[in-house]
Amino acid sequence: MKYKGNSDYKHDTPACTGVLITNLGTPDAPTPAAVRKYLGEFLSDPRVIETPKIIWWFVLHCIILRIRPHRSAEAYKKVWTENGSPLLDIAIKQAKKLQTELSKRMEGPIKVELAMRYGNPSIEAGLEKLRAANAERILIFPLYPQYSAATTASTFDAASDVIKKWRWIPEIRMINHYHDNPDYITALANSIKKYWQTHTKPEKLIFSFHGLPRDYFLAGDPYHCECHKTARLVAEKLELQVDEWQLTFQSRFGPREWLQPYTDVTLKELAANGIKHVQIVCPGFSADCLETIEEIDMQNRQFFTESGGEEFSYIPALNDSDEHIDVLSSIIELHSMGWDTKIESSNCSYERAKKIGATQ
Repeated sequence: MKYKGNSDYKHDTPACTGVLITNLGTPDAPTPAAVRKYLGEFLSDPRVIETPKIIWWFVLHCIILRIRPHRSAEAYKKVWTENGSPLLDIAIKQAKKLQTELSKRMEGPIKVELAMRYGNPSIEAGLEKLRAANAERILIFPLYPQYSAATTASTFDAASDVIKKWRWIPEIRMINHYHDNPDYITALANSIKKYWQTHTKPEKLIFSFHGLPRDYFLAGDPYHCECHKTARLVAEKLELQVDEWQLTFQSRFGPREWLQPYTDVTLKELAANGIKHVQIVCPGFSADCLETIEEIDMQNRQFFTESGGEEFSYIPALNDSDEHIDVLSSIIELHSMGWDTKIESSNCSYERAKKIGATQ
């Protein structure tokens, strides 16, 4: 293997600390072709679909990618904005604000880059920008509060695949969850309280998290437990009674059993049982996207109202709010402890190398 380096590298290049924030990803456009490419990458990840490769290849390429892209493209069209994908638009704003905030908080140069696990900008592109900036320390921060092998671990896999090809490997740290971080819990509770100031308190507050196949949970994935802890801590912060809130899971895919209770089924049952006013918050999403805007605020709103419900509200994700940026910055500071961000590059200068005969 030829390891990647810079043929014209200057050994006295100033070093910096790099932060790579990541999220799941988005197609480049709300079209069947773009969605097909995105889904092909996403659903080919063995961390996401743990089905024997030969069997899954046939199902994916002969069935799913022939049918699903058209339906998904229609859903993306509903949420697409002048700035493109909501997830990418918000993520770009998050990265810019984090760059500004961390530059104030941390001594020494720091560089924040954004990457998506699937689609663009890729993890490889983000890491290469940090390598070009001579990042001697890199903190990889997937913006998934609750750990899952299908999301967080997959991000680490992708980053490792890039870094293992480099000639010089910097110090690497990875944040694998922050589901019970006190500042994160407080920020969620504050966003809900703020929403109640203008929309009143509902009969039932639903904490809806992205689903996961039940098999993954039985195999030891901690995601289910971390979702429950997040919801419980926020409910306690809001001083909610047991019958005033509920946790559910959304976005299931395929015929296998996923974590329950399901969000759509629960909403229909609540409406049928006389609950007229619900609000949904999605604490597992650090930025609003297709799953919150179209699936929750459109599809599930319809499920609830058609089943007899009257008032339905979706409480937006923390997105690029000042409090969220403060939370993320604090987490980054915490995980950067012990790194001397003021330290100069450990590499010797070209002139010094020349003196000792290391170069011609």
